[in-house]
Amino acid sequence: MSEESKIPGHYFVLSLLKNLFSRTLRASNNVPRHVGFIMDGNRRWARKNDIEVKDGHEAGFHSMSRILELCYEAGVHTATVYAFSIENFKRSKYEVDSLMDLAQRRIRQITENGELTDKYGIRVRVIGDISLLDKDVLKDIQDATERTKNNTRATLNICFPYTGREEVVHSMKEVITENYPLEEINEGLIDSHLYTGGLPPLDLLIRTSGVSRLSDFMIWQGSKRGVTIELLDCLWPEFGPLKMGWILLKFAFKKSYSNNKEVIDEDDGEEDEEDEDEEGSADKKKYT
Repeated sequence: MSEESKIPGHYFVLSLLKNLFSRTLRASNNVPRHVGFIMDGNRRWARKNDIEVKDGHEAGFHSMSRILELCYEAGVHTATVYAFSIENFKRSKYEVDSLMDLAQRRIRQITENGELTDKYGIRVRVIGDISLLDKDVLKDIQDATERTKNNTRATLNICFPYTGREEVVHSMKEVITENYPLEEINEGLIDSHLYTGGLPPLDLLIRTSGVSRLSDFMIWQGSKRGVTIELLDCLWPEFGPLKMGWILLKFAFKKSYSNNKEVIDEDDGEEDEEDEDEEGSADKKKYT
């Protein structure tokens, strides 16, 4: 038993503080609307702790659940998680099968238990090239999306199986299929046909494991101006609500500072215009 768990009321106090923190952030109106997660490091964490890789992925799922709950509690509208890359099919059959089994069980758990989706009104979407999945996996995905289709308060995008390149190609194919005139094809049109089309633009992208690359995740969305990218040294199962809370706090402070600076700049601009008008009036009087 850890020292923390021996403290009377420890979990109650933590829950109270988390709720207070989340409500404060939500009230500030400075939380990111859309957060993307590259959940990297499950395998390394498993090796580090001398356990099976599948147990590392299990630990990663539990970490994801805690992080998502904090995000939605704080007012984040959309979360997009990189659950399985198309490139992962190149891994050993044992690991791929383990990941597929984990994904099936957790997708069912998220929607059937309803602890997360019902509490926060989350619509679950599985995005990517789902034609690569087996029929039994597709059945669970269809059940999950059908069960949550009327939820409108928040969205969870599960990228499975997915790459950013495939998403851009998919968008272009959609545009071509719909026979848009050449002069109407632009960045906005491609954007609207991405898997994330119609959702809030990406504000914050988080990657764990100390690697400085996007690994083909949301490459179109992440290239937009204003996206904050956080590269963390910890492995995904080590990434908890405390670290996530600090990132949300930094984001809120940065956004608040930026908004205040824009207001000050606008006020300064108005004062300069008034000064110019007064100087112009004085010059007119001088030469009349």
